[in-house]
Amino acid sequence: MTTLVPGPWQQAARGAGLLGDDGTVSATIFAEMSALATRTGAINLGQGFPDEDGPTEVLDAAIRSIRDGVNQYPPGTGMPVLREAIAEHQNRFYGLAVDPDREVLVTAGATEALAATLLALVEDGDEVVTFEPFYDAYGATIALAGGTHRTVPLRAPDFEPDLDELRAAVTDRTRVILVNDPHNPTGAVLGRETLQTIVDLAHEHDAIIVTDEVYEHLTFDRPHLPIATIPGARDRTVTISSGGKTFSTTGWKVGWAIAPPALITAITAVKQFLTYVNGAPFQPAIAAGLRMPDSFFSEIAATLAAKRDLLSAGLEKAGFDVFASHGSYFVVADAAPLGYTDAVALCRELPALAGVVGVPITAFCGTRLRVEAGSLVRFAFCKRVAVLERAAAQLARLG
Repeated sequence: MTTLVPGPWQQAARGAGLLGDDGTVSATIFAEMSALATRTGAINLGQGFPDEDGPTEVLDAAIRSIRDGVNQYPPGTGMPVLREAIAEHQNRFYGLAVDPDREVLVTAGATEALAATLLALVEDGDEVVTFEPFYDAYGATIALAGGTHRTVPLRAPDFEPDLDELRAAVTDRTRVILVNDPHNPTGAVLGRETLQTIVDLAHEHDAIIVTDEVYEHLTFDRPHLPIATIPGARDRTVTISSGGKTFSTTGWKVGWAIAPPALITAITAVKQFLTYVNGAPFQPAIAAGLRMPDSFFSEIAATLAAKRDLLSAGLEKAGFDVFASHGSYFVVADAAPLGYTDAVALCRELPALAGVVGVPITAFCGTRLRVEAGSLVRFAFCKRVAVLERAAAQLARLG
């Protein structure tokens, strides 16, 4: 029998809700549901990755880079071609002036950017405020950094925070306000009043804003408004994004952080001891993607919106209450009208009932929202139309 060695890994596992009272570590619900889909042959709408390749212009640029010998370590902060493209992108879409040499850091996906940022900025006992439900890496990384995780609930049907609850959560003990917008798993796109309140609170309590915007180009009926564009936010904001979601290249793991020079210096000091560098031939390819015409970005959002509508209609026909998704890859549905108050149990039964896999929203919750969110399920619609049509038809049998 293997004896587990005590260490910081326990903090990360506990922060992600995976460490039991007996010291055992359970698999994530995502791993469990993906394994269930593989074992049963069910359609996997649980894990958020596309089943189609990205644009040929981006793929061909990576192939050219490999053939041209771009296969060794890139510069520690990222290749100039990508840092310049990121700066151009921020100016083109949001009117933000960014120095590519001093304010941009290329990372191994957005997850490393998040980890390096929190490890660089959070000290033992510092509080980090997030919205709940939250992406599981947030809780794990906050704990690993020694921080204390505070949450503000996002409740159905609109999944916007109560601003009084937000104000109560942010105090002088708050070091970081961590925002995910567009939001995984709810599909919410935060309104300007919420963003302005976050900025005001950051100033009032001298907190840093860290914003995860990986779904920035995947919004449907409302535009994405980066929090760094709100007056007073730019000098205390770390903006994190990546090319994986926009260009359907999640396996490339090319992300970035944008922040004032002092913050980038601190984050780089940590990042260099994590992956050091990554993805040399993929960096020029993502740069090519960021420079694609406006029509590409509008088309990917429109295509994904149609997929959202297709899956949502199937879920409604099955008898779920379906909440509006304004962005991301995901739609949330309530199984309570079907008689299921425990979404975990339903997700384990759904492959047999309908040949489909989803993920319970409680996988994204601490203790605060687990009861309220107990019947909610997240489904991913970033799949081929034919797959979604089949899933919608199979789910309709539940109705």
